[in-house]
Amino acid sequence: MTEQQTSESTRLWGGRFTGGPAEALARLSVSVQFDWRLAPYDLAASRAHARVLARAGLLDADELGAMLAAIDDLEAACASGHFRPTIDDEDVHTALERGLIERLGTLGGKLRAGRSRNDQVATDLRLYLRDHARGVATRLVELCEALVAQAAAHVDTPAPGMTHLQHAQPVSFGHQLLAHVQAFARDLDRLTDWDRRAAICPLGSGALAGSSLPLDPVAVARELGFTAPAANSMDAVADRDFAAEFLFAAALTGVHLSRLGEEIVLWTSQEFGWVELDDAFATGSSIMPQKKNADIAELARGKSGRLIGGLVNVLTMLKGLPLTYDRDMQEVQEPVFDAVETLELVLPAMTGMIATMTVHADVLAAAAPKGYTLATEIADWLVRRHVPFREAHEITGALVALCAPTGRGLDELTDEELTATSEHLTTEVRAVLDVRGALEARTTPGSTGPRAVAEQLTALSDRLETFREWGAAHVVPR
Repeated sequence: MTEQQTSESTRLWGGRFTGGPAEALARLSVSVQFDWRLAPYDLAASRAHARVLARAGLLDADELGAMLAAIDDLEAACASGHFRPTIDDEDVHTALERGLIERLGTLGGKLRAGRSRNDQVATDLRLYLRDHARGVATRLVELCEALVAQAAAHVDTPAPGMTHLQHAQPVSFGHQLLAHVQAFARDLDRLTDWDRRAAICPLGSGALAGSSLPLDPVAVARELGFTAPAANSMDAVADRDFAAEFLFAAALTGVHLSRLGEEIVLWTSQEFGWVELDDAFATGSSIMPQKKNADIAELARGKSGRLIGGLVNVLTMLKGLPLTYDRDMQEVQEPVFDAVETLELVLPAMTGMIATMTVHADVLAAAAPKGYTLATEIADWLVRRHVPFREAHEITGALVALCAPTGRGLDELTDEELTATSEHLTTEVRAVLDVRGALEARTTPGSTGPRAVAEQLTALSDRLETFREWGAAHVVPR
């Protein structure tokens, strides 16, 4: 059989056409160069579909046995690289049907009964994402654990907390690191919650109307690890909400990675000097020998735009589509694959960078009181003496104005200057002009005090263990 005859015999459409597609159409239409990633999932769905066809009496026992053996053999050949798509294969489904026909002859064509590429690709993409979302979650848990380990070592390390990138109040550096973990934990929550909605099986919906064959979508869904079959066959093949929602979760994770990356860039600068990166997770300059650059942090920051762009791409494409399947939906796949691969690339690098970085606790502690970060402590001290906060704020602001021209600290004010500023100020106020005391005074849940930070560490560790178990639980069905 010639190459052209092979291509025509395995094409999944064309009976009513008198000629093949034009080269320009074929080049535009082909997707196998990126959807080949779906091959393991398409084969898993094919096993389930073959068993359902057998239960419906459309394959006898011998045919089913031969079909399953051929699928196993084809899967092994795909994994080893011995079977690959060709330039004539339009998509992953065409390529795999060709592989089955090469192994089974006409029997291989029986598997197409009762299903369409429309419900196949919707099923395959859900399987791919449910599988890879767990891999992304595992990598994200590892990053969180690296941040938690650094935070645990710096619960008692004071640092200048900032608003508007200006020194504001002293905080525990561990508390600041855990703020990033809280954001990533929400990302993990989103992925697990997303999976509940993604666990609906489209297979059995056919092109859009279901099938007149006595198939069993419930059994297929169960075998493939879904919770239920789709409730509406038209929605099943038209729905890409699961992809758009995953892309949103990926984009927001990218934003959180970008924010952490930005802080690392700042912290490693000469102006901050809070952190030094391990040589294995930094780069140098081709012209300036002294440079040590936080490239991982910068790349994470940059790739957030890529993730956001994928989401916008898919939402824009979906917004004007009529029901049910439209070829525009092929454009969903590349942003989805790119988002998964981007996160799988960035997360381990960020984890290694965080796990190996050196925190300069002495620099942080020295910077903690700078910029009059203890001013709020004076205002709170006055409030505890029943001074209205509005007045306490004005009094404290006057003290800062007194210090600022000469660059003195609040603890350098004389007793006379204190009492001259307000009758409410006594020398006892000096007791709160201490960074460690300011941290220890914050005991409410979620605050930056050492006890509250330790409680936060415990709670986060428990949550991360739950997410780790979820990430490890799923395997590709056979």
